[in-house]
Amino acid sequence: MNPNWKPGDQIISPVDQMIEIELDKIPPAEKYKLLIGAIVPRPIAFVSTRGKNGISNLAPFSFYTGVSTAPPCVLFSIVNHPKKGLKDTMRNIQETGEFVVNSVNQWIAEAAHYSSEDLDYEINEFERVGLTEIESTVIQAPRVKEAAVQMECKTHQIVNIGGNGPGATNLVIGEILKMHIDERIYSDGKIDFNLYQPVGRIGGPGYVHDPQITNMPPAR
Repeated sequence: MNPNWKPGDQIISPVDQMIEIELDKIPPAEKYKLLIGAIVPRPIAFVSTRGKNGISNLAPFSFYTGVSTAPPCVLFSIVNHPKKGLKDTMRNIQETGEFVVNSVNQWIAEAAHYSSEDLDYEINEFERVGLTEIESTVIQAPRVKEAAVQMECKTHQIVNIGGNGPGATNLVIGEILKMHIDERIYSDGKIDFNLYQPVGRIGGPGYVHDPQITNMPPAR
């Protein structure tokens, strides 16, 4: 960051020679590595669902963002399993039209990471990673008790990209029906970032936390 910069000042940049990559000429796995290395840091949607069989599922997704406020909606993408097709989270959302987006905070980061383990559909990830399953209030999908923010959502729209094969993706847009926020971190309509302690993803196995905060004046 350059706190002395003013509009119109010349930028001194280390960027010089560029490498050009045509993504249609490299394998899907390499494309994925490029994207998760370039699009950083990424927030994590820690998504909890419950299937029609009554078994609950947990999984983290880091292609995730908020997309609107009227109605309030979030979006995350679920890439098909390379061998099994639809992942358990996507299967449950298609069956029920409901899910919860839970925050990944520093105190549950390891549990969230290990919930991405490739398990059979009949295994409850809450029990597997040691998190507490609690009931939602307006939908059937459960919440993660230990998460500082929990958003109960109904499916607004699902957009398929790439068909049904390996690497294909479903973009899930969910309308937030109710939010649950840890009272410690919430005051005057705002969330205290320092108490919230969010964790984000970067490339490979990397996570980011405790970021340095820089407050900038409004652009005029």
